[in-house]
Amino acid sequence: MGKKLHLPATTGLCLLLLWAVAAKAAPAADFRDLAKAAIPTVVNVSTERTEEVRSYGNPFDFFRGHPDMERFFGPFEDFYNRGPRSRTTHSLGSGFIISSDGYIVTNNHVVEGANLITVNLNPKDRSETKYKAEVIGTDPETDLALIKINANDLPFLSFGDSQSLDVGEWVLAIGSPLGLDHTVTAGIVSAKGRNIQSGSYDDFLQTDASINRGNSGGPLLNMKGEVVGINTAIAQRAQGIGFAIPSSMAQRIINDLKEHKKVSRGWLGVTIQNVDAAMAKALRMKDSKGALVNSVLPGQPAAQAGMRDGDVIIVVNDDKIADTEQLLRTVAMLAPGSKAVITVWRDGKEEKLTLTVAERERGQAAAGKGGGAPQDTAGQTLGLGVRPITQDDMRRFNLSSNAGLLVVSVEEQGLAGQAGIQQGDVLLAANKQPLNSVGELDAMIDAAGKQNGVVLLQISRQGRIFFRAIDLEKKK
Repeated sequence: MGKKLHLPATTGLCLLLLWAVAAKAAPAADFRDLAKAAIPTVVNVSTERTEEVRSYGNPFDFFRGHPDMERFFGPFEDFYNRGPRSRTTHSLGSGFIISSDGYIVTNNHVVEGANLITVNLNPKDRSETKYKAEVIGTDPETDLALIKINANDLPFLSFGDSQSLDVGEWVLAIGSPLGLDHTVTAGIVSAKGRNIQSGSYDDFLQTDASINRGNSGGPLLNMKGEVVGINTAIAQRAQGIGFAIPSSMAQRIINDLKEHKKVSRGWLGVTIQNVDAAMAKALRMKDSKGALVNSVLPGQPAAQAGMRDGDVIIVVNDDKIADTEQLLRTVAMLAPGSKAVITVWRDGKEEKLTLTVAERERGQAAAGKGGGAPQDTAGQTLGLGVRPITQDDMRRFNLSSNAGLLVVSVEEQGLAGQAGIQQGDVLLAANKQPLNSVGELDAMIDAAGKQNGVVLLQISRQGRIFFRAIDLEKKK
């Protein structure tokens, strides 16, 4: 017989207390009422697309008409359609109703290029619930779309505040993963503000609520039944990692699409880059936060407000700016025509600029061409060969002016080479002072060595302007 184990009374009491504490600490979540209320608002979105496919000729055409071959094999028939061909493909995604008169939110990639969009309100119901949908507007940059069906008195969902979400908070996802309609999965908010390199405005919620293909466009709900995200992407090589567009971004975009059938985004008229530790030191900043202004475009809101090259944007209205990505998202959410107060770091102190936000136009870009390198050297402290720009250089390097110094050689292991400066770059300014001669560059380097030991170079490369900070103390 096994020996009986006798525990002291105090041990039993401790175990009872531990069980009580664990029971109280365990998350108690019941999603039944939430799922019951939300499921009727979530729809299947199926699409048809007509695609052209490449057609091939008969591989036996080489023998066509050959008397011996056709006598032996008989006439050759075409194995492939020799004219242009097309095929119809089908896809399935999700969406959710946001108004009783049939407006539905989904992902742009669900409906993009579709010839036919069909919305099924309840596939489980055998009554006719399918509707043909029209596209009201799309925003490829955030992968959002607004579609509409001709129906009334529909149940619908409302947007909640994704900014008030806490990491670890319960969320519910509903969609049609792998064609399994109205699948409900639960999880928590795993992280906020994720950048998955899908676009300029990445600011995703990460969740471990199970999301698969077909969930795209479905809602991510908080425990109040409010939409806090739109399920959009998954990590292909992982399990339990999904991403949703936060409602704080989506709601404004959906409203724009509903009212104007397009999205209007704010525009300042500057090019920017992140601030690194060396740049922060050169600019006498306490930390490396903010967005450094590489160049101010003439005639644009920033220029009209007095913003300068080398300013660091640290606050927009009341929003502190950590980096360029946050600045892009913050400015994009500003309404064109509205006033904005921009706080910049300039010459060791903060300054406030007030400007009128313009509307961003898509597709703006700059381009240029590089070329070979002549001779002549200077700027040896940085490991650079530079010289003033000639008319021949302007033609050879496609330069718009002769301002600055042309980089004609770079020592790979020198300070400039380690900072990423390349042959063919144009040095426009050093520590925010324009450069017109090699002597001016050497003087600025000497002055920087006597002060904080950092020289801040403004550089033009193939039409793009940016900054590089070089720490002279790293020179051996």
